[in-house]
Amino acid sequence: MFEYDPVIYSRILTGLTLGYHVIFATIGVGIPLLIALAEWIGIKRNDEHYRLLARRWARGFVITVAIGVVTGTAIGLQLSLLWPNFMQVAGHAISLPMFMETFAFFFEAIFLGIYLYTWDRFKNKMYHFYLLIPVVIGASMSGFFITTVNAFMNAPTGVEIQNGVVTNINPLAAMFNPATPTKVAHVLSSAYLTSAFVLAAIAAFALLKGKDHVYHKKALHLTMTVAAVFAVATALIGDFSGKYLAEYQPEKLAAAEWHFETSTEAPLILGGVLDEDQNIRYALEIPYALSILAHGSPSAEVIGLEEFPQDELPPLIVHYFFDAMVGIGMFLALVSVAYVFIQRTKRWNEHNRLLLWAIFIGGPLSIIAIEMGWFFAELGRQPWILVGYMTTAEGATTSAHVDLMLYLFIGLYLILTITCITVLRKLFSSNPVERELKDRGME
Repeated sequence: MFEYDPVIYSRILTGLTLGYHVIFATIGVGIPLLIALAEWIGIKRNDEHYRLLARRWARGFVITVAIGVVTGTAIGLQLSLLWPNFMQVAGHAISLPMFMETFAFFFEAIFLGIYLYTWDRFKNKMYHFYLLIPVVIGASMSGFFITTVNAFMNAPTGVEIQNGVVTNINPLAAMFNPATPTKVAHVLSSAYLTSAFVLAAIAAFALLKGKDHVYHKKALHLTMTVAAVFAVATALIGDFSGKYLAEYQPEKLAAAEWHFETSTEAPLILGGVLDEDQNIRYALEIPYALSILAHGSPSAEVIGLEEFPQDELPPLIVHYFFDAMVGIGMFLALVSVAYVFIQRTKRWNEHNRLLLWAIFIGGPLSIIAIEMGWFFAELGRQPWILVGYMTTAEGATTSAHVDLMLYLFIGLYLILTITCITVLRKLFSSNPVERELKDRGME
């Protein structure tokens, strides 16, 4: 591909693994909440359609969990093999959340297994629902713990590092660092939002194909209501994230907005291109918006990239990732809130084809937004792997054959993708919802 450089290949391989894993991790965090809501509503309303929703969602969820286990294991392997210097320094501080993430996953997996094998086994249906509560808690806590590791990389606290030696370790302070509140809140909220839109897209597609059964309408109603709640929550948390960046990582915010000079009344830059002299062309400027995002005041001063050494600046391409993430997030919020408004007011048909197409498109777009968010988070931290302490190049391996590992893992992920799609299609095409409704005596 190019001249062998273990740092470059390590970054590509790690980025590939994280980019692939984040899809299944996001679904793994969000789907259990949707399953729990569907079953709870089904029990409370004595509505078997909602209980069937929970049953079918759970079947598909198990397949994605299996893929997530493989990719999660790959991440652990790659941290040790590709980033030994980083793990030698930071591993002491973040070993607690990494261990707790594993514990949370096993906690979730145990109850998920019991939940799957005890359908229709209890006279009181709520007992079966209670088994799902640990699954929801375990999935969310797994997301919480692993996100604190990433937060530590952006805002390392709870340790002192002198000449590469870690001293005065406080694992709790490292885990609950300044980046933790906004990062954890944003990751969990966006996971619930994305999962809701993915399931909503499936229901919308069924309705678009002419499957006008009330089962699909109930699925759409539940998922879009959840999506509307978390779309608004994600937008609010995004505002807090902007204020965190302005205080703790101003160079990352400045790179995201192509804000080169420190100034007051700073505008928000949407889109555009940079010429050779770093002049911005073809961009949409929203006056005062960056100052408001950064400090809550239109007259606030926002630090520009000029304040930082050139070798410590993030790549300016993060601007496009940031714009894509925010733009898709606003689209998802608009579509989900519009659905809820139309459904509640009954002024229009919430199942009109235009809205259904928007919901269907929102499914893959939500996954893209997650990917753009992680690209922005990771590239925006560069050149640091541990901000202020260790650069990415210093943390990487110097070993040979990382390129061979990259090709092997590409092959693995292709196999996993084909397997996942094939199994999911077979699982649901061989047992369509219409047949299952008929078998259960449900019209």
